[in-house]
Amino acid sequence: MKLSNRVQKMQFSPIRKLAPYADAAKKNGMKVYHLNIGQPDIETPDTFFQGMNNFKESVLKYTNSQGMEELINSFIAYYKQWNIEFEKDEIMITNGGSEAIMFALMAICDVGDEVVIPEPFYTNYNGFSDVAGVNVISFTTKAEDGFHLPSKEEILSKITDKTRAILVSNPGNPTGVVYTEEEIRMLADIVKEKDLYLIADEVYREFVYDNLKYTSALYMKDVLDRIILIDSISKRYSACGARIGLVASKNKDLMKQILKFGQTRLCVPTIEQLAATNLINTPKEYFQKVKEEYEGRRDILFENLSSIPGVICEKPTGAFYVVAKLPIKNAENFAKWLLTDFSYDNKTVMVAPAQGFYANEGLGIDEIRISYCLNKDSLKDAMNLLKIAIEEYKKIEK
Repeated sequence: MKLSNRVQKMQFSPIRKLAPYADAAKKNGMKVYHLNIGQPDIETPDTFFQGMNNFKESVLKYTNSQGMEELINSFIAYYKQWNIEFEKDEIMITNGGSEAIMFALMAICDVGDEVVIPEPFYTNYNGFSDVAGVNVISFTTKAEDGFHLPSKEEILSKITDKTRAILVSNPGNPTGVVYTEEEIRMLADIVKEKDLYLIADEVYREFVYDNLKYTSALYMKDVLDRIILIDSISKRYSACGARIGLVASKNKDLMKQILKFGQTRLCVPTIEQLAATNLINTPKEYFQKVKEEYEGRRDILFENLSSIPGVICEKPTGAFYVVAKLPIKNAENFAKWLLTDFSYDNKTVMVAPAQGFYANEGLGIDEIRISYCLNKDSLKDAMNLLKIAIEEYKKIEK
């Protein structure tokens, strides 16, 4: 039977496609350290579960397609803490940030249109674009520049009459870059000059290190009608399984149209929305402790990676990922080998090959993305395993 070109064009997630090998290793008694996925081990705050316990109804009903009013109000209160003002009709609750990105792309792009993204980028941007029939046009950012944006002229060179938006993650996944105010201003100027949207994926807003200043795209007041915000509770509150995200914009006409997509999938799960509503009551100390913990893990990871001969990486300043260039030829083969052939003290590590985080072929072949969501002791052990594995693999790679 024939399959669609759409599904055949899509790549498997480089973050998850090696999971069967990891599962097999675990069944054989192997301990696998997961460095491949941004699944925090930080405890979800009690406020989430307290909110869940507030459900007292005898029937689990649909909610409004836009989202529960109580949850929308709680997000409005949250954004005020960041000096960002939203009204109720400017926010729609989604099934995680993933659905929010999909809805945004489908609302502003037709099949064959283009979206410009700095690479390396969150690999699922490729998947979302494929489903929407949108072509990803990328410009490359480099480790030696801290993965910061190139010149305005280089970005402009990627824009055509088919371009509908620029999509950025800030802080960046997978690079950990935190864009400066000047960089955000440059993007705002470009979308204004070229009549584009700026899709701002800001799910890692809380995770900015080294006392750097965070600049939201929504601080660019002269282009608010062009900004589409993507957000999620997954990383902020270590609640990935709740699948609560949102798409928001001061462009009310756009949000009115995006609601059509929300109506086709009826609603976001009721109990998870109710639980997320109470997250606004999470003590500020929670965020401070979590940020300090991740910053400490970042330091451990970078110190250990930098000590491995031949490994090249830059110290990330946000989120909880790093892209590292390895002294090997093919990172995907290496990642598979780690799960099928390598073992030290009956332990191994799982990493994400970075090639899938690029749009341009040939880039990222010898790179991996590492998530430092593991606790510090596990992270130290995992880094030691990676060092040993690289030394062994270099001897056998052809």
